[in-house]
Amino acid sequence: MSVKQVRYYLFLKDTIMLSLTAFGGPQAFLAMLLERMVKRRAYILEDELWELNALCNMLPGPASTQLVCAIAYRVGGPNLAYLALIVWILPATLLMIFAALLIHFLQENTPGALNFARFIQPMAIGFIIFAAQKIIGKTIKTTEAMVLVLISAFVSFFYSSPYIFPVLLTIGGLSTSIKYKQQPKLKKDAPLKIEWANFYLWAGVLIMAAVLGAITKYQPIILFENFYRNGSLIFGGGQVLVPYLYTEFVDFKHFLSSEEFLTGYAISQGIPGPTFSISSYVGALSMKEFGTTGFFIGGFIAAAGIFLPGIFLIFFVIRFWDQLKKYRPVRAALEGINAVSCGMLIAAAYLLFEPLEANGLNILFILTTYMLLQFTKISSPIIIAGGVILGIVYNNFFL
Repeated sequence: MSVKQVRYYLFLKDTIMLSLTAFGGPQAFLAMLLERMVKRRAYILEDELWELNALCNMLPGPASTQLVCAIAYRVGGPNLAYLALIVWILPATLLMIFAALLIHFLQENTPGALNFARFIQPMAIGFIIFAAQKIIGKTIKTTEAMVLVLISAFVSFFYSSPYIFPVLLTIGGLSTSIKYKQQPKLKKDAPLKIEWANFYLWAGVLIMAAVLGAITKYQPIILFENFYRNGSLIFGGGQVLVPYLYTEFVDFKHFLSSEEFLTGYAISQGIPGPTFSISSYVGALSMKEFGTTGFFIGGFIAAAGIFLPGIFLIFFVIRFWDQLKKYRPVRAALEGINAVSCGMLIAAAYLLFEPLEANGLNILFILTTYMLLQFTKISSPIIIAGGVILGIVYNNFFL
């Protein structure tokens, strides 16, 4: 085995270790990535890590997954990057498919079995409120951005359609890109040179999936198109994905109940790996009428659909990123895109609360979850496990 092959093997081994141990969200993931990929293995320099992280956060799609694949791309090109993608997402994907199977089995065979999740459903809303507060605090710096947050929240709440989200994101980006003169000028060393192959691949798959879905009406193809479209539009991480999935698969298509969705979202907060793994849970339950095989087909289709667009786009942009980031309108547009994403999160928190009974116990668990995340260092899996235990105790002794 050559030195290069050994290095590739070590990279994949490090990636799977991260996929099994990366609890705690993006901040904890970045710390682990810095320790393992930079300081211990020196796959890239620390400055390169932060630059790639900034680039991934500026693109639609799952930022943590894009970052892993971007590092793999730098280390061993596209082949290693695609292998790293599989290694990184597979454990979480399988866990969420099995979670969907378990939830469905309990619902079908044990009436009231989901009472164990009665508290983790309001707790899921606490997670979303915490995520919204963190993202707003980090990205919203101007009055114009706050106005966009409020408008986006208002529109997302009253016009709950998956097709309004790309319109809002586009309007948000355009509305702040006109302020590009406020951005500092950066020296351009050479004309922008773009290699379009991966962009054509991304757009081609999107169009082909939409056309085939419309012609065949075959649910697996339609499901792939749904997730691929969502994966092409999400800015801001897994929390921002929640309103998209809830609107499309609960409100719009009724593939899942609100109870099922909230239970799955809470479970996804307690497992390692990418937060976009909630998609595999939604995809699995969307194919439940096809039996056990349908769960696995739906889960893997959802994973492919949600992760591939971001990977195609990072491979497209990484080749000319050093030149693109010097253009002021590009940097200015991000303010509006981030603001609209924050507004969607606020709307999502309220829309997810609506189906729950508005009693003191649910509100208490929402607030307690937020307080634990905000003011303690207790990890998400422990918080979720505590909610499950309290749900079991409440179900057995107080009902």
